Parts: sequence; C-alpha cells; structure tokens
Amino acid sequence: MSNLLKKAFEEASRLGEAGQDAVGRWLLDELASERRWDEDIQRSGEGLARLGQEARREDNAGKTRPLDPEAL
Repeated sequence: MSNLLKKAFEEASRLGEAGQDAVGRWLLDELASERRWDEDIQRSGEGLARLGQEARREDNAGKTRPLDPEAL
C-alpha cells in the first residue's frame, strides 16, 4: 500500500462509523467508475480502429476526396 493511501486510511479511521462508511462508499464508487471508464475506452478504441480501417479502404478505392477547409 502506498504511503499516501495509508495516510488517507489513517485519517478516515478517525471519523465516526457513518463518516467511515461514507468514505468507503465514495471510494468503492470511484473505483467502479474507473473500471467502467476503462472498459468504455477499450470498447471505443476497438470501434475507432474499425472505422479507421474502413476509411483506409475507402481512400484506397478512390472513394474519398481531399478536405478543403475553405469549403467547410
């Protein structure tokens, strides 16, 4: 366990039971959110890779044209 996490737990241990439960609930929710975020990024990365491959195929097939920023 890192020193910072150890210090945070020591501080939280000084709280009453309700405060400790609130900190515990918050930490568990944050960890779950981080896991969901990581999973979402992984899934979107796979989708972006597929879109990139499709764009390359279309470009190689001559189905694209250069972007003209002035025409936007």
